This record gives sequence, C-alpha cells and structure tokens, in this order.
Amino acid sequence: MAQISDDYVSENRSGGGGGGGGGISDVYGEDLATLDQLVTPWVTSVASGYTLMRDPRYNKGLAFTDKERDAHYLTGLLPPVILSQDVQEKKMMHNLRQYPVPLHRYVALMDLQERNERLFYKLLIDNVEELLPVVYTPTVGEACQKYGSIYRRPQGLYISLKEKGKILEVLKNWPQRGIQVIVVTDGERILGLGDLGCQGMGIPVGKLSLYTALGGIRPSACLPITIDVGTNNEKLLNDEFYIGLKQNRATGEEYAEFLHEFMCAVKQNYGEKVLVQFEDFANHHAFELLSKYCSSHLVFNDDIQGTASVVLAGLIAAQKVLGKSLADHTFLFLGAGEAGTGIAELIALKISKETGTPIDETRKKIWLVDSKGLIVSSRMESLQHFKKPWAHDHEPVKELLGAVNAIKPTVLIGTSGVGKTFTKEVVEAMATFNETPLILALSNPTSQAECTAEQAYTWTEGRAIFASGSPFAPVEYEGKTFFPGQANNCYIFPGLGLGLIMSGAIRVRDDMLLAASEALASQVTEENFADGLIYPPFTNIRKISANIAASVGAKTYELGLASNLPRPKDLVKMAESCMYSPVYRNFR
Repeated sequence: MAQISDDYVSENRSGGGGGGGGGISDVYGEDLATLDQLVTPWVTSVASGYTLMRDPRYNKGLAFTDKERDAHYLTGLLPPVILSQDVQEKKMMHNLRQYPVPLHRYVALMDLQERNERLFYKLLIDNVEELLPVVYTPTVGEACQKYGSIYRRPQGLYISLKEKGKILEVLKNWPQRGIQVIVVTDGERILGLGDLGCQGMGIPVGKLSLYTALGGIRPSACLPITIDVGTNNEKLLNDEFYIGLKQNRATGEEYAEFLHEFMCAVKQNYGEKVLVQFEDFANHHAFELLSKYCSSHLVFNDDIQGTASVVLAGLIAAQKVLGKSLADHTFLFLGAGEAGTGIAELIALKISKETGTPIDETRKKIWLVDSKGLIVSSRMESLQHFKKPWAHDHEPVKELLGAVNAIKPTVLIGTSGVGKTFTKEVVEAMATFNETPLILALSNPTSQAECTAEQAYTWTEGRAIFASGSPFAPVEYEGKTFFPGQANNCYIFPGLGLGLIMSGAIRVRDDMLLAASEALASQVTEENFADGLIYPPFTNIRKISANIAASVGAKTYELGLASNLPRPKDLVKMAESCMYSPVYRNFR
C-alpha cells in the first residue's frame, strides 16, 4: 500500500465540526461511512499485518475476518478462530473479575487500552458502573502512588523543567494534530493523597478515558499532559523507581513563567478552541491559573468548577424531595480549598439568579470551616484571598461540632480531604434540627471520605439524604435498602466538554456550569428519588452527557461565545451524532 500522509487524509477526509465522531475533524474518514461500509485502516504506511496488529486504533485481536487477514497480511499471525467483539468483551470482563486486587484490574485495563483501543472503550461504556471505580476513583489514587512501579509505556506528554524554552517543540512531538481536549496536572495535590509529582499522570489519563467513554470525545482528540516541576515528596525523591525530576518543586516566578510558556504554546499549536482542563493543582496555583487564563483561553478547573457543578446538581435535585428552594437552606462546609469555595460560589450564584438577591447577600447563607475553625470576619487579615468572601460576622468557633451547633445548617458538605471528620456527634447533631439532613461527604478516594454511607444512614436513623465523592455500596438499615448517591465529576465534565467542542466555544463562563447542573438535575427520575438518589444511575451516562452537552451548547450560543455557526436545530441529536462509537469497523 502506498504511503499516505496524515495531512492528505486530514484535508480530504475531514468530517468538520458537524456529524464527525467526537466533535472533531474525522481524520481517518471513519465516520463519513456508515458502520456497514468498509474502512481503510490508514496508518503512515502499512508494511505488514504485524504493524497493523500493534496499532491500538485498528487492532481487533481475533475479530479480524478471513478476508481481512488475507488482505492485510495477517494470515498465520493469528490463531484460526474468529471471535466477535462481544465475545472478546465477555472474555475480558471474565478475566478482570478474576483479579481480587483493584490495582491489578487497573493495570490490565491500561494494557488493553494500549493494545486494543476500541475494545477498551466498549468494555468501559457497557460496564461503566463496575469499571468506573477501577479506571478512576478510588483505584486511580493507588495507581498514582505506585505509578513508577507499574509504568510500562507513556500514555501522554511529560513536560518537565528541562524543556523550558522549547515546550512548543515538545507539543509537536505528539503524533495527533487535531487535539481538542487537554487534561493537565502538575501532580501537587492528587485527590486527597498530596504531592505525587510526575506520578500524577494517572489522573489526566483516567479523565480523558472518561471523556471518550462517557462524553464520546474521540480518543485521538484527547491529550493527557503532566507538567513536572519537581516534587516535595521526600519518599518519591528517594524512590529509585520514581519517574519524575528528582528535585524540589519550582515556585514563584520560575513556576509562573513555565506555566505561561505552556499555555501560550498550547494555544499556538492547537488554536483558540482547545479546551485545557486543570486537574489536581494545589489551591494557590489552581485559583491563580484559572483567574489568569479564563479570559484568554478556553480553560476549566475540574476541582473548582466541575465539583461545584455536580454538587449543585445534586442539591437542585434534592429540593424536589424536600419541597424547598436552595434559598431556604443554610450550608456548612468542612474544607475551604478549591472544591469547597468553588461549590459555595456556584450555590451563591444560583440562589442570586433565582431570587434576584445580590450575590454578596446570598453568600451569607453559606459558612465554611477550615483547619483553624469557622471562617469569620475577625480572621479576615490572615485569610487567603479565595476565603475572604466567606468570612461572616460570628464569634470564632474552633471545632466542626461547635460550628454545626452554632450555625444549625440544613446541608453539611465535606471537601476537606480528611477522612472520618463527620463524627457520630456531628451527624447526630445534624439529625436533631433537621428532619431530612443533607450530608455530602465528597473527599476522595474512599479512605478520605468524611463519613461512610452506613454511618450517615445509621446515625440519622435512616433520615439523611447522602452522597459521596467515591462510590459506596447500598446500605441495609432497619429493613430498608438505601442507595447512596455519588457526586462524581464524571457526571459533568464529559458532557460539558462535548458541549463546548460541538458549539466551538472560545471561553467558559459560570452560566455554562449552571446550565450543566440544571441539565443533570433534570435527569433524576421519580424512581431514583424513591431509592434515595439525587443523581441518576451511571448506566445512562451517555444520554445524560448528551443532554448536558446540549444545555451547555445552548448557553454558549446564547452568550455569543460559540464559533460553530449556524446553531444546530436539535442540540441533543447533534451531541449524540458527535459521539465516538467503539464498535469494530470492517476493513477493506
């Protein structure tokens, strides 16, 4: 077969921003054909079937037909049996279930992703509730801690301080050109596990797998990046298997200049509309980066904005059970970092828009507790800038239990990253002055949750509405089964990203996050409420993502921030038509 350049294919087989899979240019011409039509498995050159089998985009394992094996020099390179993708999926799930250790399942899935991309995504889509805790929280936390030991081959770009001054050249080393979503971390605050340095790469890799599986963004449009500026984790610095720079973290001007070079290079290489999602940066850097680049780049911080949007959605849904409005509640947060202040701000904005009350007033219904106690106005001088809007007039209170008894909140939200902080006394206090207390223990992974689902239901005598960041199994209490909700960012960011891409958004605004929250809340059914859920089940996640994408897209067009014109008539159908399908294609 003659060599075909990727540029030629791109120019002549472009699917545009319309019906092409995943909302991007259809580089390989796959989605211009129906599933019944034949596809040529373009690679730079096809020298032999051996090469084809080692390209994860096109490898079908034992599903290659006799005709395909003859045409692509595969005869003899595979056993004679032909197994359909469904049979392969069944076999792989059977194998995965044999592993008693979740990390072993994680490694097996990563191996599959590097070997057979479509089978990996089919597994993930069809078994999302079972596999989500493996490819993401809580297992991804352990995977990041041990990334140096389980590292096999690069799954994204590592940009270290050694590349200062040539980041644009490094970006050009990535083989895919049509990148539309970048998830980037500097590894300083991985989940609730702290500074894991370069080993934080598990987070961008996991998030982008979910962008594809849950939001339908084509894998070739996704780029995981780790910015390695060193680590202050002594254990890693002394670990012979550590894969990052063995030096303390760069700070101050050196850090800021390096990140600025990165952001400029990204825009220069991939254009105005590439979505950059910040993940697991330390508080001070997270707020700074979002504030600095939100007016010049299409940026989104999942820890601040994604968490806020998904929690707000659960609170909106819960009001249908409680028969109240958000303005009727008093909120108390344990944790005043990225997640806590991000959620608080979006709640305040939502109440402000609902009631017409200035946001400075709606903030007064929301109280935050940090490591030094209740955030009050007498502490104003010593507070970090992002905590200052939440410093209200009140006597100082040192402990969470004291704050609960003083404020008497109707909603208790944990974003502290510290496990077991919602004690029996705290939860029982919530139950004494609330008929139905809302308790959200959001810290990840599971070991860092402020309380367990069983504790929340038991200590409130089965009256709580409970949701967590990591999954908990159903709980039996006095003959009734309770199904804990999971306030997982996976509900929001894949649909949000798809909505931004398909509308050609150039900036992210808070109104888009509100639109995503409302769309998610609207997907919760009466049947879900009857089970005690304030989030819909993950089994419908692609439908949920399509509805979120449509709402975000509609808001983008309304705000005049969309560049893919004209606006499609049916945005839900548009979103569904953009979604990547992992079904095997038949080759010429």
